[in-house]
Amino acid sequence: MNRQPQTISSENDLYLAWQVLRREQPRLRARDAAEQLAVSEAELIASRLPVDTLRLRPDWAALLPALGELGYIMALTRNEHCVHERKGYYRDVTVMGSGQMGLVVSADIDLRLFLSGWASVFAIDEDTARGRQRSIQVFDQQGVAVHKVFLTEDSQVAAWAPLLERFAAAEQSPELHLQALPAAAPPKPDSEIDVASLRAQWASLKDTHHFFALLKKHAAGRVQALRLAGREWAEPLALSQLPSLLEQAAAGEVPIMVFVGNRHCIQIHSGPVRNLRWLDSWLNVLDAEFNLHLQTRGVTELWRVRKPSSDGIITSWEAFDAQGELVLQLFGARKPGVPELPEWRALAEACSALEV
Repeated sequence: MNRQPQTISSENDLYLAWQVLRREQPRLRARDAAEQLAVSEAELIASRLPVDTLRLRPDWAALLPALGELGYIMALTRNEHCVHERKGYYRDVTVMGSGQMGLVVSADIDLRLFLSGWASVFAIDEDTARGRQRSIQVFDQQGVAVHKVFLTEDSQVAAWAPLLERFAAAEQSPELHLQALPAAAPPKPDSEIDVASLRAQWASLKDTHHFFALLKKHAAGRVQALRLAGREWAEPLALSQLPSLLEQAAAGEVPIMVFVGNRHCIQIHSGPVRNLRWLDSWLNVLDAEFNLHLQTRGVTELWRVRKPSSDGIITSWEAFDAQGELVLQLFGARKPGVPELPEWRALAEACSALEV
C-alpha cells in the first residue's frame, strides 16, 4: 500500500469527524467510534480511503487461501458481547463450489464461513499507539464486521504488499450499497410446536450438526427448543456458573472448544485455557495464542445442552443474550469419531441446574 501523505477533502465529513473523535478518545476502537458517529463500522473504514486503507476485491475463493501467505496471524471474530482472537496459520481453506460456504480447518485457525452474507473487504495499514498495524477486515451487507485478520510480529510482512497488489479493487470507492437487515421470522408460539415430535427427533440425532435442521423443521427458536426439549436434553444454569466452569477447566487443564460467532462466521479455539483475568464485568482469557473477551453483562441465559450423536452424548454449555442470540458455546475438545472427554463431561455435569 502506498503510504504517501494524503490530503483529506473537506467534503469527507465522516473522516474528519472521526479524527476529531480520535483526538478526544485516543484509545477508542473503530466499532465504538462508528456507534458514536451513528454509522456502520464499514462506512467508517471506507472513509479512510485512500489514507491508510485499500479496498479489495471480494473474491473469497482466491483471497481466503492467499491469507496463508501472511504466515502467523491473529484471526478475530466477534459478536455483540464476545470477542474471539486466535493466533496461527491460515491453512486448509476450502470454499464450496457454490461459493456460499467456506471452511478453515487448520490446527489453530478453525472457522466456519457463511460467505453469502460477506460483502466488502478492506486492507488497513495504520500507525497506532502500539505501533504499525496491518489487517484485512471483512464486513457484511449491513456494514457490520464479520471477520478480521491481523498481522503479528511473526507474520510474513514481505507478503503484504504483493497480496494487496493482486487483490486491490479496480474502483477505490467508499460506496457500500448497504442493505437493511431482513426481519427475522418470529418463532412459533410454544402451543404450535409439536413438542413430542421435537423431543423424539432430538433423541434420534446422530450428528450435532443436524440440530439446525431440527430447529428449522419445527420453526422453533434455539432457546425455545431448549425450553421445550425436556431436562434430559437441556437444563438452565445460574449465570455465575459460566466463569466458574472456565476457571475449573483452567485449573484442571481440561482442553475445551470455545465457539464464538456472528451471522456469517464462527471461530473455534480447541485446547486449554490458562490465564483468566477480570476487568470490570469483562471475563478475559489472555493466553499466548488465544484471547477471549466476554462481556458477562450481555449474557442473560445459560444452558447445559446434551445432544446424542454416533459418538455418544455431546455436552455443551450455551450462553445467550436478551435477544436470544448465541453469545458463545463451550464443548470438550474432540474430533469427529471420538467420544466426549470424560474430564469435560464431569465438569459440565458437576453443577446443579436451576429449578424452574
